[in-house]
Amino acid sequence: MAKAAVAGRRHSFVWLQGLACGAVVTLAPATALLLAVLLGPAGLALALDRQPGRPVARAVLLCSAAACVEPVRALWAAGHTTQASLALLGDLAMVGTVWSAAAAGWLLVELAPIAARVALEAHSRARAARLRTARAKLAAEWGADGSAEP
Repeated sequence: MAKAAVAGRRHSFVWLQGLACGAVVTLAPATALLLAVLLGPAGLALALDRQPGRPVARAVLLCSAAACVEPVRALWAAGHTTQASLALLGDLAMVGTVWSAAAAGWLLVELAPIAARVALEAHSRARAARLRTARAKLAAEWGADGSAEP
């Protein structure tokens, strides 16, 4: 019974998301067009990421959304027309910058665990070396190595 309730909530949430997207396309088609192209990699990541919590999709969406602020601001400053949106999309440097930010989000998710693992491994090796040195010092002081008499 609980699974059916969760599934029902998920379907109603998807329905509400579709309704919101339809409202944005109807009320602000120029912004919807610009964001649809700029957030394309984020949509692809959202469709392909099957991990719980969708960490890759979240990072890609966050980095893409941060890079979309300036193009959306430029669109609104240019009159919020479809022609302005198409002109902005014609600027390949701007589109490339937003898509590069999406790639940076993906790269961050892929490399962060490796970097954390390397840092933790280096820390544990350094600590083990300090402990071995302290152990050898204590063993020499207490004569546990057999060189000193009790």
